[in-house]
Parts: sequence; structure tokens; C-alpha cells
Amino acid sequence: MADVPPRPAYATGRIDLPIPPLSRKLAVTVEPEATALEPGAETALDLVVTDAEGEPVENAELAVVVVDEAILALTNYMLADPVAAFYSPRYSYVSASYGRGSIILATPEQLAEGVATAAQEGAMRSLSMDAAAAGAPAPTASPAAAPMAFAEEAPAEAAAEPGAPITIRTDFNPLATFAPAVRTDAEGRARVEYKLPDNLTRYRVMVVAVAEGKYFGSSESNITARLPLMVRPSAPRFLNFGDRFELPVVVQNQTDEALEVQVAVRASNLQSAELEGSEGTGETGELASGQLVSVPANDRVEVRFPVATTNAGTVRAQVAAAAGTFADAASIELPVYTPATTEAFAVYGVVDEGAIAQPVAQPENVFPQFGGLEISTSSTALQALTDAVLYLVSYRFECSEQLASRILAVAALRDVLTAFEAEGLPAPAEMEKAVARDIERLRTLQNDNGGWPIWERGDESVPYYSIHVTHALQRARLKGFEVPEETLSRALDHLRNIEAYYPSYYSEMTRHSLSAYALYVRQLMGDVDTGKARDLLNQYPLEEQSLEAIAWIWQVLSDDPASTAEVEAIRRHVNNRAVETAGMANFTTSYGEQAYLLLHSNRRTDGIVLDALINDQPESDLIPKVVAGLLAHKTAGRWNNTQENVFILLALDRYFNTFETQTPDFVARIWLGDTYAADHEFRGRTTETRQTLIPMSYLVEEEQSPVSGLQSLVIDKDGDGRLYYRLGLRYAPTGLDLPPLDMGFVVQRTYEPVDNPDDVTLDENGVWRIRAGARVRVRINMVAENRRYHVALVDPLPAGLEIINPALATSERLPSDPNARPTGWWWWRQWYQHQNLRDERAEAFTTLLWDGVYEYTYVARATTPGEFVVPPAKAEEMYSPEVFGRSAVDRVVVE
Repeated sequence: MADVPPRPAYATGRIDLPIPPLSRKLAVTVEPEATALEPGAETALDLVVTDAEGEPVENAELAVVVVDEAILALTNYMLADPVAAFYSPRYSYVSASYGRGSIILATPEQLAEGVATAAQEGAMRSLSMDAAAAGAPAPTASPAAAPMAFAEEAPAEAAAEPGAPITIRTDFNPLATFAPAVRTDAEGRARVEYKLPDNLTRYRVMVVAVAEGKYFGSSESNITARLPLMVRPSAPRFLNFGDRFELPVVVQNQTDEALEVQVAVRASNLQSAELEGSEGTGETGELASGQLVSVPANDRVEVRFPVATTNAGTVRAQVAAAAGTFADAASIELPVYTPATTEAFAVYGVVDEGAIAQPVAQPENVFPQFGGLEISTSSTALQALTDAVLYLVSYRFECSEQLASRILAVAALRDVLTAFEAEGLPAPAEMEKAVARDIERLRTLQNDNGGWPIWERGDESVPYYSIHVTHALQRARLKGFEVPEETLSRALDHLRNIEAYYPSYYSEMTRHSLSAYALYVRQLMGDVDTGKARDLLNQYPLEEQSLEAIAWIWQVLSDDPASTAEVEAIRRHVNNRAVETAGMANFTTSYGEQAYLLLHSNRRTDGIVLDALINDQPESDLIPKVVAGLLAHKTAGRWNNTQENVFILLALDRYFNTFETQTPDFVARIWLGDTYAADHEFRGRTTETRQTLIPMSYLVEEEQSPVSGLQSLVIDKDGDGRLYYRLGLRYAPTGLDLPPLDMGFVVQRTYEPVDNPDDVTLDENGVWRIRAGARVRVRINMVAENRRYHVALVDPLPAGLEIINPALATSERLPSDPNARPTGWWWWRQWYQHQNLRDERAEAFTTLLWDGVYEYTYVARATTPGEFVVPPAKAEEMYSPEVFGRSAVDRVVVE
């Protein structure tokens, strides 16, 4: 090597030799039969697969997906290259170390100097020895320290006839087809036939191919569904009862000539706002209206129909456009939510002999279209659980505990769900399908350690939630639902070692109770550990243990011959802890400040102890008293929260299956005043509930109402058996305004402009006025005067606004909030742990909320002109819903 000193030396080098997987690539050709079609058309894809040499590939497997491009745009989805996925660069994870690098080599000049220095040092040593003989001191020299060197190589870097009926588009499925396993023939060809849905949109065709497990390829194409004349209703995604708005309809002319287009709307549960130019049918709830518009060539025009909601429920609308031989029509459905101030109450009772009379007053200042007097009768007390089951089935939040409680309610009562026919309760088959969905959702939430977080997979597994979810899944399996075995197996392992997952701040009582609940659930799974249960029971005196822990351990030890003494001690202790009156009994226990970790309430304790009592001592006279206390302390037909409802339902299900022995054989006859209303007949054992609804319109109509003033509703029973009844009145006051209320939270809502100060104003009547198209920041101020647990903040949206969700790829960039308030010393953190931005509301949740002032904001856009009723924003403790607060009802005008 040139210019290198003549001395020992070494060099290292490395080269990366990438080998492109060209031979492993498949060429996939996608040829749509047509690239522009009408909605609903039947069409096909011709597919060809060849290898790197251009030869056809036989028996290649193709996955074919045709999906609406608008859906993919929400997440900016791009089809991944399978070759890159299976043949990605891999690190060598090899490094080299050379010992020669640790050797210090001097230059020739330094060596020459070293020789001269050595000679001088030799002479000095000679002189020093001579001087030493004469007693003179020897001169000294201090050599310099030589630096060390080490080097390590880094790893490699890795159209219709005039007068003919117009076909209505109703199928708006974004997925046109999914063919997961299409095989090619000997020529490498395949054909996929399918039918387009009714969307007017652009579809993306995506095909992924694999052959012999080592050859891969993919391809894409596009298909457009369009008509010469297209009509698109652009309605809000929901409505509130009391809304008045302009229904937008976009008419698009895809031809090269201007068209005179007739546009018509027909709808149920909508009525014309009776503005000039519209033809409505008054208060019948049916709308029929039309307009004539001119649409330029290759252009679009928006037509608006002023309408108002008629009743809560569903709006079903059909929109049609016709111009000569061109026509199009579409149908939509919109939910109409109940009024913000819907109110209801119910009374329950039993008739053993004779009749009862319930005074009923004529309702005043209510909407006649909404609600009525509901009369439900049954020959079993199971009917008294209608509202509790309905509460769990329709519960709107979906953390892991709430999903589990919903599963527990339906699974525990699976054999008797046909009894529930209350308004709004889904059919048993539909509820079972919902349970299957909830089971799958919980499966995907399970963490790698077998436990469950509160909201999102990957978050910390929370002990109580993990035990409760396992409880629900095991109950579901025992009732015949399909639960993945792997999910339960991992959950069981987690419960066997539950103590390893307790955070350090958990108290001894909290740990003790969680371990007891885990033992009880393990018993349900067939993994009985009576030895651990006895040790846990004897760990502390019974007086220092929670009643819930004792009840769970009781069920584990009840049938164990070796635990007779422990079971007798539990029986005495539970009897001594009961708080009794002549007709009722209840229990109380306390976890102190850590009650929130177990979602505890005393009503839940009653349910857990009742279940254990029936299991071990069905003859106990405490049982009917506890049942009476539970049934007497329902609010609006249910208990306070999901935990209370599910554990009480489990206990009462056992009670009803154990104690109702008399065979019913009777007829119940019902009168309202002098008017005979109905008769309900019960012959033999049945869990059916018979219902009669007297509509509100009948109750308030002066000419026909039997309730002018005060009348009696009489229920008479003739025959053997016990009659259970529920009398409920649902109504909506004509005044939709609702003042704010503080029952533990102060909540205030305001609307603020984002881009222009004039976009949002509050007029002298307290009505918010928002410019159509403007961006609006919704600000919720919430004050918690004390520490709160498991808080849910829910803000309903005006139907004329749509939330801009920043998590979607299609959403615009949102500006920062100039008025954001720091939140204490943790100002850089948001106070909520989880949020949902839905069509009709925004939700925020937190497990623990310290006393203080909090803000929650989101941005929406005003999309639909109209006058909208906005239900109050509400904050509540999910497991103590009597602790809540709400803002006032607002009215928003988009103009």
C-alpha cells in the first residue's frame, strides 16, 4: 500500500450483499369487467398470476377485496407489499473484535528517538551508580502513560323509462365483496363475480396472491359506481325530538346537458316545517314534498326541504330525482332520540287474592305522541327484573367491566329471556348475538398476561376487572355460549397468580377480597382450591373481613367436608351481621377509601350474600327478607349501577329458580275507570310477561279519556297463583327546557368560534346561533367539589353539528385551543383516561378525579341548517349514578 510506513499494520472491511427477492415475486394483473358501472350492477374481475419468468402460476391462492375508497381514506389505508413483509432485510447481529487494535505501534521516528533515549538512560544509570557509591542522589524520569484502544464493528443496517317506478337504492354496504381464497387454474387465471352495493362511490380493488407458501404478489385497481343523474341525501346522522331542520339533498348531473330535475322526498316520522314551497301533512308524521330544480351540465345543486321531527324512534325517508329518462332514488334511516326531558316512573306489586286499585291522574302538559300507561303482568317475579335487564343490555359505555356485566346478565338469565318483552328490549336472539360480540370484544382486549385493562389492550391489567371479566366469560360458557378456550386458559392462569398483580398501594382488605373473588371464579371454572380458601378465611378474624369476601369463600367451602367448622362460623357471622326489620333485611360492609378499586356498594353486597345464602342455607328466613329489601329499593325499576344490577340479578335468578313452586292458573282483568282495558290469562308454568299499553294520546284526549280528573286502575285476579304487576307511565313534558342541576358535579357547556368571532353568538334569548359551515369549539367546564371515582362525562351533540375526529386521516388539522386552562401541577396531562367521539355525543372517562375544576373540549363543524334541541351535558359516577350533575338544555340555530 502506498504512503504507508514500513511497520506492522492491519485493515478490516465489510460489504453488504443484498439479494433482492425478485424470483419470489408474483405479478398479479387485475382486469375489471367494467371500470364504470351503475350501483347494484353485477360485474366480475378477471385475475391473472404469473411468476418472475412470466409463466402462469397454477393453484395460486388469491384474497380479493372490493371496498369503498371513502372507508379506506378514514385511516389512509395502503395495501402492504407481501414480498416486503416476508422478505424484509434482517440484521446479522454479528460483531467483530480484533486484538491487534489494542496494540500501540510507534512510528519509525519515535523508535529512533527511543533508541537514543535508551542510550542516554544507560549512560545515566552508569553515572548514577558511580554517584551512588559516592552518596550522591540519582536523577529520575517519569514515563508518559500509553493510551489503550478498542474497536468493535457495528451490526449491519439493516337510466329508466318515463313514468316507470324509480329503483330505490337501499344497500349501502361499503364492502362490495370479500373472496378470501380464490384459486387460479392451469393458465394462472381466476374470475370473481360479484354485485355492487347501491353506493355512488369509487371502489378500490385489492388482490393479494400467494403460491407454495413462498411466492407473493399484490395488485390494485379501481371501479366507479355512478349514474347520469344522482341524488344524495345529506341528512344529519341522528336527530333529537323537537328538532326542526332543512334536509339537504344533493342532485348531481353527470351528463353534458343541463337538466330540469324533479326532486321528491317521502318520509315517516317527519313532518313539513310548513314553510313556503313545501307540502306537508301536518301532525300525521308523514312527509311528502317536492321541488323542481335546474342542474347545469356536469354540475351539482343542493336542494333543501324544511322538516321537523314528529316522534322519538326512527325516521325512514326516500329521496328521488327524475329528469326525462334519467332517475335515481335512495332511502335512509335516522334515529330520533327521546326528548331531553323524558320522564318515567313505575310501581310494582303482587296480588295473591282479590284485586288492587291504583289511582291514575290525567297527564297534563305532555306530548300526546310520546309514551303512555304501560301495564305488565306475570305469574313470576321475574317480570320485576325487566328494567334491570334492560338497563344492562342498553348500557352505553363499554369498558371491560361493563361489557362483562352485560354478558353476565344475559348469560345468567338465558333460559328465561323470552319473558322480557318490555318496550325497547331486544329479542332474545338479538341479545345473544350481542353477547357473542361482547365476548369477542373482550377476547381482543385481553393482555398478554391473561388479565384485562379497563379500556384498551396494552394498558395495565386491573385485578378486579380481570377477575370480573373471567367470571362473565365462564358464566357465558356454562350457559352454552362459545368462549375461546385459550382466552379462558390464560385468564385462569392469571387468577391462580392474582396476588402477583396487586399494586403496592392496595390495602390488606382490598387484596383479601380480590383473592376471595378469584377463588370463587376459579371454583366456577372447576379449579376448586379449598385449601387456599381456608387459609384466606383464617388469615384474619371474621369481623375484620369484608362480607363480600366471606360470601365468596363461603361458596367455595360450602360442600367441602373438611371445612365444616369454617362454614358454621360463617353462618353465625352472616346471621349476626344482618340488619333486619319485620319484612326486610340488608347487609353493610366497608373498604374505606379503596372501595372504588372493587366498584363496591352495599346493595351489591346484599346480592352477593343472598346468592351464598341460597346456595348453602335455602331454608334461612333471611332470604325472603333480603329479596324484599332488594326489590323495594330499586329506582326506576333497577338498581344504581352495572355492578349492583348484575350481582343482584345473579342472586335473584337463583332465588326464582329455587322457590317459586305453585303452578299458576288464573286470569287477570284490568279496568281503567269504567273502561275495560284487557285481560291476561296464565295457565301453567310460564315466564311470559303480558303487556297492555294505553297510549298517551288516549289518556290526554278530553272527549275519550276515562282519566279526566282522578280515576283508578283496577287489576283483579281470578284463580290460583300469585300475580306480579308493573304499572309504568312514560311521558315527555311539552317544555323541553331543563335547568342545570348539581348533585355532585357542576357542569357548564359553551360554544365558541374557531376561525371567525362572528361565527358563533349567543342571543338575548339564550339561543346559540352558528353560521353554517363554521368550525365550533365545544367547551365543557366541570367542577368536582370532592374526590370522585369512575367518572363519565357525556356531551350530546346538536344534530346540525358533526364532530371533527382528529384520529381520522380525512380530518382537517385542528388549531390549538387559545383558552385552554392548565390542570394543576400536572398541566401537561389530560384529566381523562379515555374518550369516544361518536356521531351523537362525545364521552370522556376517568377512574379517579380529584376535587377541582376541569375542562373538556372538542371541535365540530356546523353542517345542517336548522333549529336543534341539545340535551344537557352530564357528568356522573358510573357506579354511583345518584352523584351527577348536568348543564341546561341548549337550543342551537345553524343558519
